[in-house]
Amino acid sequence: MQLSDFDYDLPDHLVAQHPPAERGASRLLHVAGSTLTDTQFSEFIHHINAGDVMVFNDTRVIKARLFGEKESGGKVEALVERVIDAHTVWAHVRASKSPKPGNKITFAGRWQAEMVERDDALFKLRFLDAENVFDILEASGKLPLPPYIERDTDSDDDSRYQTVYAREQGAVAAPTAGLHFTEAMLDALRAKGVTLAYVTLHVGAGTFQPVRVENIADHKMHSEIYEIPPATVDAIAAAHASGRKVLAVGTTSMRALESAAQSGELVAGRGETDIFITPGYQFKVVDRLLTNFHLPKSTLLMLVSAFAGVETIRKAYRHAVEHEYRFFSYGDAMLLERADHVGN
Repeated sequence: MQLSDFDYDLPDHLVAQHPPAERGASRLLHVAGSTLTDTQFSEFIHHINAGDVMVFNDTRVIKARLFGEKESGGKVEALVERVIDAHTVWAHVRASKSPKPGNKITFAGRWQAEMVERDDALFKLRFLDAENVFDILEASGKLPLPPYIERDTDSDDDSRYQTVYAREQGAVAAPTAGLHFTEAMLDALRAKGVTLAYVTLHVGAGTFQPVRVENIADHKMHSEIYEIPPATVDAIAAAHASGRKVLAVGTTSMRALESAAQSGELVAGRGETDIFITPGYQFKVVDRLLTNFHLPKSTLLMLVSAFAGVETIRKAYRHAVEHEYRFFSYGDAMLLERADHVGN
C-alpha cells in the first residue's frame, strides 16, 4: 500500500491542546465493522466482560528534555531517547554545531555530560555527576509534549501526561490510550471480574517521526524496548482457553504483545522490537484495541487499519471529524473490534 492511502483531512481545531477538565471525561467511538457507536468513556466498562483480560503499558514518561550549553557557550537542547544505564543515555541533540566526541555540555547550569559517540541522529551522552540520570532528569528536565501540542509544558502536564498506573521509568511519550483511566475505573473493572495485566514498552521519540517514503514497505521503524511478565502470558492463555477476549490498551501494548508472539506463541521476557504492523498482518494475541485517534500518514494509523480494516478506519475517521471528536494524545478514544472477529 501507499502512504497516500493513509491520509485524511483534519481541521486544526480538532487537535486537542489540553487534556479534558477531568481525567476520563472523554468521548468514546465504538467501531465494530460498519457499525459506529458514539458514547462516553465513562461507559467503557459496559463494553468489557468478566473474565476478559485488559493489557496496560505501565511505562512512565521521563522529563526527557534538557537545556544546556557547550563549553563554547553555544546553546544545546537534548531530548533523551533511551536511558542506557545510571549515567549514560542516547539523545537527540539540537545545537548550532553538533558536539563531537569528548565535548562537554553543562545542562541546567549544574549537570555536566560528555558526548561519547554518535550513531546517525542519536548522540551518546555520559553524565559525569554522581547522581543517577533519572534523578537528574526529574530535577532539571521538562516533560516532552508531542510536537502537535503547540504550547509550553505546564504543571498540569506533569500528572495528566502520565497514566495513573505508570511505574517503569523510560518513555519519552505517553501510552496515551491509558490516559483516560482513573483509579476508580480500574477498581470498577476489577470488581466486575476483568483481569488487569501489564506489559512495559518504553515509547521513543521515533513514534512522532513521519513516514518519508511513498511505498510503506520501504519504511524502517524505530526500535523500542519491551518486557512481558510471565503473569501476563498466563492471564492471556487462561482467557483464550476459556473463550474470553484480550483487549490491548493502546498501540504500545499491542506492539509489545505482538512482538513477543512472533514465534506463534506469546513468550515472557525482555526484548527489543521494531515491528511494523500494516494491513495484511495476522494478529496472534489481541482481540480488541482501545486507542486514541492517530496522525495522518502515520505508522499507528496503518496499525489500526490492519486491525479493524482499512475501509472501516476510513469511515470511522470521517465520522470522528464530522462529529468533532478531539484528536491525538489528549484527545478522545476509540474501541476497535478486530476485523476478523466482527460478527463472531
